[in-house]
Amino acid sequence: MKQLLILLLGLLLSGTAYAHGGEDHGDGPKAGTAAGATSFSVAALSEQFEVLLRYEPLEGGKPADLRLFLSDYATNAPIKGAKLTLTTPEDSTLKWAVTEQEPGIYLVEGQFPANKAYSFAANIVAGEQADLLLLEGIKVGEKLPVAEAPHAESSRLFSSWKTILALVGAFVLGIVLTALLMRRRRPEPVPQTSEQALTASRRTPFP
Repeated sequence: MKQLLILLLGLLLSGTAYAHGGEDHGDGPKAGTAAGATSFSVAALSEQFEVLLRYEPLEGGKPADLRLFLSDYATNAPIKGAKLTLTTPEDSTLKWAVTEQEPGIYLVEGQFPANKAYSFAANIVAGEQADLLLLEGIKVGEKLPVAEAPHAESSRLFSSWKTILALVGAFVLGIVLTALLMRRRRPEPVPQTSEQALTASRRTPFP
C-alpha cells in the first residue's frame, strides 16, 4: 500500500508540474497598453477636468502628433473652445502647438528630442474654470505590444487538455492498482488434511 501511495503521489506531482510549465509567475513589468492596441494613452483628472492623451508610437527627433481629449469631470461632456498651454517639465525649451479639431478633441503638434519618458503640464482655461494637470508617462521610442499569435493560444489549449488527460489517467491507474492490491490481500482457504476432514465429518450431525 505504501508503494502505491508513493506512485500516485509521483504521478500527481508530475502532472501538476506539467500544468504549470508554461506559466510565468515572476514580477515582470505589467504592460499599461493591451496587446494589439493601435495607440498609447495617458490620463489625468481633477475636480473640474478630465484629460485623455492618445498617441501612436513616437520617435525622438521626429515630428509628433498627439490627440488630447478634454471633458468636464462631473458630466463627462466634451469641452470646446478651451485654451490649452502645454509645457514639458523634462525640457522647458520644447514648444507645442494645440489646435481644436472637434468639440473636446485637440491636436497637439511638436517634437520630442530623444527616446525616453516625458510628461505634459497642461494649463487649461475653459470659461470661468481653470486648472493645471500633469500628464505623465509619455514614452517616446516605445513599441506597441504585439498581439499573441492564434496558434500560440491553440497550443496552450492543447497542452491543457493533455494535462487533464494525464491526471485522469493517473486517477484511473490508482483505482486499478488499489483493486489489484485488495484482491491479493484476500485470505485464501487453508487446505485441510485428511485427518482434519475426517474429524469434521464425524462432528457433523446426520439429518
